[in-house]
Amino acid sequence: MLHTPAAGWTLLLCALLGRLAAAGSPELPIAVNITWSSINFKTILRWQPKPSDYFYTVEIHGQTSDTQKKCILTAETECDVTDVLRNVRETYTAHILSVTSSRMDNFEEPPFAVSEKFTPYNQTILGKPEIQNYTQKDSKLNIVFKDPLTPYTFPNGSFQSIRDIFRHDLQYKLYYWKDQSSGKKDATTKSHKFEINVDSTKNYCFYIQGIIPSRRENRDGQESMVLCTSVGRNILDEYGAEVFIIIAVIAIAVITLAIVLSVILCKRKNAKPAREKEPLNSI
Repeated sequence: MLHTPAAGWTLLLCALLGRLAAAGSPELPIAVNITWSSINFKTILRWQPKPSDYFYTVEIHGQTSDTQKKCILTAETECDVTDVLRNVRETYTAHILSVTSSRMDNFEEPPFAVSEKFTPYNQTILGKPEIQNYTQKDSKLNIVFKDPLTPYTFPNGSFQSIRDIFRHDLQYKLYYWKDQSSGKKDATTKSHKFEINVDSTKNYCFYIQGIIPSRRENRDGQESMVLCTSVGRNILDEYGAEVFIIIAVIAIAVITLAIVLSVILCKRKNAKPAREKEPLNSI
């Protein structure tokens, strides 16, 4: 097919007009302060600023996996990306695209910001273990606890625990101390329970946290709630020696007051018959 000079000029003019239009369109702001927040592999991506007259779309790029889009054309500044990070040993980056709805329909690449790298296996924070049962009998303190669950499931639909993912890399540390004392001791286990020797006459408080010793960062997980035993607890254990001393002083004061009042009443009672036996003065 032959091209006339007029047709050639028309194509050149269209190309120039397209470039001018693209150059004249205002550049959209890009995301800043991008952070990964991940606990037990539940991972949220957050950034700023809040968009105005434009939207965000998140692309997750893995080193060995295909790019996946999340939160397409969102006006929010956070995105739950948990389900696209199932390969927890993969290292990911997030591209946060600033887009308008019209730009999504053409081939022009929108402006975007890139997050820091994130590897779930190395960086997710271990959540709080759940203490299921604890007993102190004689000189033994026994504690049974439960692994935190992740959002990921087995084929049968049951949720995987962090132990199912970390396996032998996961340990738990117990911190315990005598009630009303500040001196802490610790013990470590790879199982679901602790059994430690304690003073049978004292009560103990404790908490548990998961640890990944092989990590360089985020080795220690979140701490469980603090619980205390109550074996052989008496008033002195409960309230301390100061309250016991105050009660003793009050008791002594009450007894002393009662004795003083009794002596006064007896003296008055004995003085009354003596006055009645005195002779009357003559008038």
